[in-house]
Amino acid sequence: MRIGVVFPQTELGGDPGAVRAYGRRVEELGFTHLLAYDHVVGADPAVHTGWSGPYDVDTTFHEPLVMFGYLAAVTTTLELVTGVIILPQRQTALVAKQAAEVDLLSGGRLRFGVGVGWNAVEYEALGEQFTNRGTRSEEQVELLRQLWTQRTVTFDGRHHRVTGAGIAPLPVQRPIPLWIGAAAPRGYARAGRIADGWFPLVGPGPALDEAKGAVDAAAREAGRDPSEIGMEGRLRWRHDLDQTAADIGEWAEHGASHLSVDTMRAGLRTVDEHLAVLEAIADRVGLR
Repeated sequence: MRIGVVFPQTELGGDPGAVRAYGRRVEELGFTHLLAYDHVVGADPAVHTGWSGPYDVDTTFHEPLVMFGYLAAVTTTLELVTGVIILPQRQTALVAKQAAEVDLLSGGRLRFGVGVGWNAVEYEALGEQFTNRGTRSEEQVELLRQLWTQRTVTFDGRHHRVTGAGIAPLPVQRPIPLWIGAAAPRGYARAGRIADGWFPLVGPGPALDEAKGAVDAAAREAGRDPSEIGMEGRLRWRHDLDQTAADIGEWAEHGASHLSVDTMRAGLRTVDEHLAVLEAIADRVGLR
């Protein structure tokens, strides 16, 4: 099982030095990948009465693909993972170009996780429709893979039309691995049918077993081998190294191919505090 980290988007602010220090150090510690969340805009609770989302207009978020272009230059082995890009609120051909550029600049180190999101405020701001985001995302995945592998693409779908056009240069990975974040039956089915891997939003236990069963069933129905579909868990730091080691073992027992350690919302105030925790975890589980 490959163990990576969740970049603490909401707690490192806009300091590029913190991004550089964090990326380099987690690579040195033996973590295999860095996963970043995606939000383009935040809602203002003063305008959106009753707002209850976990993020708002004051919550800091680096744009993942731009940040990964920077991290590609300051790291050498760290896999860069979007976990997840809210795909249907973005233009498909443009995001294909951006992802291909990150993959090229990093030497083939991008893993492209996508999801449909929950924030209608963002969809409105980006000029995209919220209500059809699930079905539209499936078509986007098909088009992305064509744009990443073919010199010229002609595509006439329900939501997209491309006529004899392509991106150059193409990415190193053809296609870039595409993973799906899933939290409901439709998402599980989508992951099983078309994804290279998936991100469950539940931890080890009966709910995860049920979700994985749904992914595997959809894969078999689509003529795919479920064992070839990756699964990435997420582990939140709870100030207990022994519990963290046990949680990592539990994810491995449940068949996770990847795991990310999340130190956000744990009372850590600086990049050094986040890195100190990750160093202790790396030493506890023998990453280096």
